[in-house]
Amino acid sequence: MLLPTLLLYLLTTLPHLSTARQHNRHRTIHVSSGSSIQAAINRSHRGDTIIVSAGTYAEQITITTPFLTLIGHNAIILPPSTYITNTCTNLAGPGTQAGICISGSDVTLQPLSEFNGEHLKVLTVGRHVEGVTVTGFTVKNFPGLNIAIVGAKRAHVHDNTLSSSSQYGALTVGSEGTVVAYNSVSSVGKANGGPFGFYFIGICMDDMSDVEVVHNDVGGYFIGLCVQTSRALVVQNVVHDVCVGAFVDPGIKGARVEYNIFSNTPAGCPTTPQFSSGVTISGAKRTLVKGNRILNIRNSAGKGTGVVIMDDADTKDVAEGNLVEGNWFVGDDQDVLVTATGKGNVVRRNRCQAPSSAGGCH
Repeated sequence: MLLPTLLLYLLTTLPHLSTARQHNRHRTIHVSSGSSIQAAINRSHRGDTIIVSAGTYAEQITITTPFLTLIGHNAIILPPSTYITNTCTNLAGPGTQAGICISGSDVTLQPLSEFNGEHLKVLTVGRHVEGVTVTGFTVKNFPGLNIAIVGAKRAHVHDNTLSSSSQYGALTVGSEGTVVAYNSVSSVGKANGGPFGFYFIGICMDDMSDVEVVHNDVGGYFIGLCVQTSRALVVQNVVHDVCVGAFVDPGIKGARVEYNIFSNTPAGCPTTPQFSSGVTISGAKRTLVKGNRILNIRNSAGKGTGVVIMDDADTKDVAEGNLVEGNWFVGDDQDVLVTATGKGNVVRRNRCQAPSSAGGCH
């Protein structure tokens, strides 16, 4: 009786095995110039790869497919003539849009009426979109954000060129495990033919946990890097020609800002130290600022400052337990300024040139 039993098992099991293999068969979809990237995404499935050929594509991109890999080969994404509405619409203020929007499902943002001048917070995520990779694109001139990552998990955005978006080059918000790496983020001023007169933030991280911003080149924005995620890892970026290299927000705990280069504040930056700085720690706690090179931070009032540690005047958060260690300051108006009232802010073993009110230099 063994043979009939074996045949019955094979007949009932093999169809399911075949179906499983079909579901696990990831496809590669090619998009040629003149075709639609979004149309390819719309017909993609979990784990597929989309390769986009060289060309200019005037469209918005929305990615909700998990484990999708989107690869550009000299592909340029520009604003379309007509915008669609997706999760990223109004994310950076009324009327703003994103060039590439990576979005989880059933994402709830704070009401637009509560917009505070930066971006809307993520209140809830029904289901994170996992494992999305975007690489090899030039995204430029969007009225808001070039790339936005909203309600994602383990998204990787790397080796892209992001130019001249009004509010953010890249923003990750309400996500987990985001990696933003090896991107070039810059702007073109309106006087030189750019689309906007002011550019706000190069890369901002406002995630639930575990964000890494590493090996990026950022310039031409008011703030290079905004750190709004506790335990964020901000390492080996080159940030230049901005008013604030990295701004660590009130209440953020345990961020690490290490081995970056912050240099060359442009003319016209505010005369207050916190908005003319290499790194500003405003009401944050246990930040580590280590091994950075902070060069030529100056303003017209002579108050450009390498690192500022201060209590936040708006939220009343007190900066405490922050460590500034092993940094190299060259050509700054002043190297370190500590006005915070909190305990445990330590400045030690830095190489300084300008007189430092905080000590800790040699």
